Amino acid sequence: MKRSPDLSRLTTEKSNSSSADLDRKSSLEIARIINAEDAKVAPAVQRALPQIAQAIDLITAALSHGGRLIYVGTGTSGRIGALDASEIPSTFDTSPRMVQFIIAGGSKALATATEASEDSRELGSKEMAKKKPGKHDVVVGMAASGRTPFTIAALEYARSRGAKTVAVTCNRNSRLGKAAHIEIVADVGPEVVAGSSRMKAGSAEKMILNMLSTGAMTRLGYIYGNLMVNLHLKNTKLRERGVNILEKTTDLDRIQASKLLAAAGHSVPVALVMSKAGVSRAAATAALKKSQGHVRKAIELAVLRDFRVRRG
Repeated sequence: MKRSPDLSRLTTEKSNSSSADLDRKSSLEIARIINAEDAKVAPAVQRALPQIAQAIDLITAALSHGGRLIYVGTGTSGRIGALDASEIPSTFDTSPRMVQFIIAGGSKALATATEASEDSRELGSKEMAKKKPGKHDVVVGMAASGRTPFTIAALEYARSRGAKTVAVTCNRNSRLGKAAHIEIVADVGPEVVAGSSRMKAGSAEKMILNMLSTGAMTRLGYIYGNLMVNLHLKNTKLRERGVNILEKTTDLDRIQASKLLAAAGHSVPVALVMSKAGVSRAAATAALKKSQGHVRKAIELAVLRDFRVRRG
């Protein structure tokens, strides 16, 4: 059995001189120290933008071919992956199948710590095997330390089955990074509370996952301009947002936009294509289907002779 690397050598485990004697500080001093350290997160993520962009391209290609984005992690990392995966369907009206997550310890670990499971390579491989990863999938493994056995094994299993793999970590030259096709490192430095990677490391991971999923969904055309057009209008707020989007993107007033949305079957993308291309609901729906839901491409397709059907 290989000896685990000394935790004290990891940046995320070192003591932070900026927060020395934290327990003697006032509430305002504590807040200022944490805030000052948090300001280092965005620059650390910025340095990893080229690798983040490569991962966005991988994910976009996978999803466009019917593949999946699968997050895997333990503890804070696993919960951040679960959060991002759970918010994608409501934000972009996608199938829950498209973005999934694995967390060591299962769903109960979302609310209760299950630290022991993160040391098991066997469990990591087993949980990933349940997902049946393949060549059209991208698996993103997150671990601030870059040494978590569960996550490393899960990533290695996915790669052995042909999936593309991405590592998100806060320590360079990690085993997790070496197991992946793309390594994203956000070197945020020591935590305010030594070893508490739910702080800066967790913030960095959240920022990176936001970029990966939002970037891929944007490339897939689920964003029009910078508007969240692929909405599922399930409540009053979202219905209002749908009407507002149509007002912003067309020359219609509020009443006209509401009527258009109703005529489009309460689908903002269909309504947009109908308005921008001057076509029927059926033609707009056909164009969206052909473009795999890419709104701007669907508008371009809809103006072609094959799709143009005048509204009666």
